[in-house]
Amino acid sequence: MSNPQQLRYSKEHEWLSAAEDGVATVGITEHAANALGDVVFVDLPAVGDTVTAGETCGELESTKSVSDLYSPVSGEITEANEDVVNDPSLVNSAPFEGGWLFKVRVAQEPSDLLSADEYTAFSAG
Repeated sequence: MSNPQQLRYSKEHEWLSAAEDGVATVGITEHAANALGDVVFVDLPAVGDTVTAGETCGELESTKSVSDLYSPVSGEITEANEDVVNDPSLVNSAPFEGGWLFKVRVAQEPSDLLSADEYTAFSAG
């Protein structure tokens, strides 16, 4: 399992892209997608919602369980991925590409996000 080097990661298994014009993309890692099993339902924050780093902002439901979705940063939601709402299996098949979850205008970035190598070591432990 390879974690893209350009992303940063939370200990709740979300990834965060570098902000472009202040907006970053959020998804869950391949490790989390594999642990969840087949994702069958996604509940995402709505455009305009405010999210807080480390707080729940949605849910992912799989054939095994329901898991909370956490925001790795604080800010305002600018886009929710409707493709993944309509086809939740994208979370499993393309967690770092088409299976992204939402975009957020970053108000505050926490200092505890991990590099790809740090996250790989964390998720293996």
